[in-house]
Amino acid sequence: MMKTDKELQKDVIAELNFDPAVNQAEIGVEVRDGVVTLTGHVSNYSEKWNAETAAQRIAGVKALVIDMDIILPKLSIRTDADIAQSVENILRWKTFLPEDAVKIMIENGWVKLSGEVEWEYQRQLTIEAIRHITGVTGVSDDIKLKPKAESNTIKPVIEAALKRRARDSSQNIQVAVQGGEVTLTGNVLNWSDRYLATHSAWNTPGVSQVKDHMVCAN
Repeated sequence: MMKTDKELQKDVIAELNFDPAVNQAEIGVEVRDGVVTLTGHVSNYSEKWNAETAAQRIAGVKALVIDMDIILPKLSIRTDADIAQSVENILRWKTFLPEDAVKIMIENGWVKLSGEVEWEYQRQLTIEAIRHITGVTGVSDDIKLKPKAESNTIKPVIEAALKRRARDSSQNIQVAVQGGEVTLTGNVLNWSDRYLATHSAWNTPGVSQVKDHMVCAN
């Protein structure tokens, strides 16, 4: 049974309250026709990201709109040079990537990443490490993946992974591959299956880009 907007709003608020990394009192939740909008002010980028992730966990959410601002506490305000030094240090300590694999540019606390890595988990590990650095107000990811497999082997690998991991939705998901670019279309039952589908695609050798055109059915 499809949830009403009021039920969705109640569930999202409850999930935000349930997540210890989010201060729900700072965040407003509006819902219209299954589209959830998060508003308000948070004190760091990590909290903003955690709020987005919490809302996406709720069954019935069709789309998510982010209208939150980050207002850093006075003690968290840092120069871009200071943030750049922290980013370089944490990437060296946590990712073990080859030197200069990831390029960094920072403007007003917003970190822009570029470069090339071999695996999707390396890209995600890089973003995860930077997300929690004091003074960061956002992260833009333009890191590319090096192709590692022939494109004709990508589709069957993804489809097999979908059957293992998102069985209920797998038959409704269409996988199209062109070079290293994967496009996912069709209806999924919930955000969890949507995440599993995109995660399966990204974890497949040879994939350099994933386009998510899937729609949550409820």
